[in-house]
Amino acid sequence: MKKLLLSVVFSVLYITSSSADLGVNIGVSGNAGLFAASANEAVSTTDTTQTNQNGTEHGSAGWGSIFIEKTLGERLIIGLDYVPAALETDTVETAKADKTTSGQDVGTIVTNKLQVDFEDLTTIYVGAMIGDNFYAKVGAMTVDVVTNESLGTGGAYGNHELDGTMFGMGYHAVSDTGAFFRFEGNYLQFDGTTATNSNDSTKSIKLKNLDGVSGKVSIGKSF
Repeated sequence: MKKLLLSVVFSVLYITSSSADLGVNIGVSGNAGLFAASANEAVSTTDTTQTNQNGTEHGSAGWGSIFIEKTLGERLIIGLDYVPAALETDTVETAKADKTTSGQDVGTIVTNKLQVDFEDLTTIYVGAMIGDNFYAKVGAMTVDVVTNESLGTGGAYGNHELDGTMFGMGYHAVSDTGAFFRFEGNYLQFDGTTATNSNDSTKSIKLKNLDGVSGKVSIGKSF
């Protein structure tokens, strides 16, 4: 998915930037957001799937990004936004009873630790000016989810790529020199995924949703 997004954007930039007036915008952004996620853990048998527990978490994050855009006419833009640094969650630690022997009534208490990095968050988007200063945009996102776990109960759940969509609105102001700044608000929604334990295929964790809202401040230059 990520390679496809990059190919589309750079193809458009290559095809449309051969004129003297490039119509290219380059800039950097500061972002802050609030996110909510829900997931459940399940154990499957031949006959049924039993949900052990459901969980919902909320969190905040701040990150920087870089972007490049191509203007199409007077109103439209297509762009690529990339986050070069990973977004890191806090480490979550839980104690579990691990029944290692069949028929064992009381298991050994072990500790499970989990920390997640969201890497290479990439967004391709299309925007349209609404009047002279306001704009709206929609885009497709992809991010690599790297799980850093230490499970006393054994196994691992591996890494995954999440796809998502975004919608944003903002204010754009540009000077005579081509320098510009923006204020923007976005709604972000990622698709869910299911991860299966590498040591026990009957155990799985399903991420049902990951949604968020963010504010963005950008500065850049038009060429």
